[in-house]
Amino acid sequence: MLQVKRIGHATLTTPDLERQLDYYMRVVGLSTVAKEKDRAILATKPGQEVIVLEHGDRPAGVRLAFQVAPGSDLGELAARLSKAGIKSERRSSITPGIAQAIVFTDPKGTSLEIFSDCTFAKDDDNYTGVMPRKLGHVAFHTPDVAATVKFYCDVLGFKVSDWRSDFFAFLRCSRDHHTINLLQADNANIHHLAFELRDEAEINRACDFLARKNIKLFWGPIRHLIGHNIAIYHKNPDGITVEFFTDIDLMFDEELGYFEPRPWHQDRPQRPKVWGDDTPTNYWGPGHPHDMPGPKK
Repeated sequence: MLQVKRIGHATLTTPDLERQLDYYMRVVGLSTVAKEKDRAILATKPGQEVIVLEHGDRPAGVRLAFQVAPGSDLGELAARLSKAGIKSERRSSITPGIAQAIVFTDPKGTSLEIFSDCTFAKDDDNYTGVMPRKLGHVAFHTPDVAATVKFYCDVLGFKVSDWRSDFFAFLRCSRDHHTINLLQADNANIHHLAFELRDEAEINRACDFLARKNIKLFWGPIRHLIGHNIAIYHKNPDGITVEFFTDIDLMFDEELGYFEPRPWHQDRPQRPKVWGDDTPTNYWGPGHPHDMPGPKK
């Protein structure tokens, strides 16, 4: 088994690279680390590479990168994978910040890039947009959620934070409640990307900033019950859902086995569990717009 420490970057394909690049720079507030004809790499203002854009026929999430402990021997990790029956290959120059990685595929067909060492992007001295602290989590549909969860736990060292019934899993690889979401569906498309902001004041600022750009929220601000993060949601120009969030549950000590206590938790202490199918998606009010009842007749 490998033990990933954090998510690195997500690679997205897009039919309109320039439009997406403009969105991630001017709206999300990322910095361009490198740009080629059909590819661009973007980083947060603190310097972590988080988004790779590639030209493609349709919008899709095609690769995820994860970091293991710095100094790890990638050859030894590849040997472990081989022993478990997982074929991987060594690749160089993944991004400007990642010189070497081993690459293999998860059960839903997403390519995974595992790296141990990286360099941070330089400060571009250009501060605009929402400017998130980091890429917090990525959610995917998967035709077999149980098998995909087992793969991420057994192969990559993730732990299950929570389930919603048996169709929606929340997995962690660090203190954050979830880094990967997996949702049962007939396809293996990306569900949403989520960027962490510093606090509620930054959520408010993001709402005003998006409104000035005529980008409408379709949900939020809300507080989820599972994970308890405060969140807002909008669509990027390709129609992919982007979440900005703050105040997510944190597991400071795995031996204690419960999330850092908060006054809005439903359980005392709040431990990983299976939540019911009827669990509200919003602690403060209406659920997801797709779940809202229509007008009475």
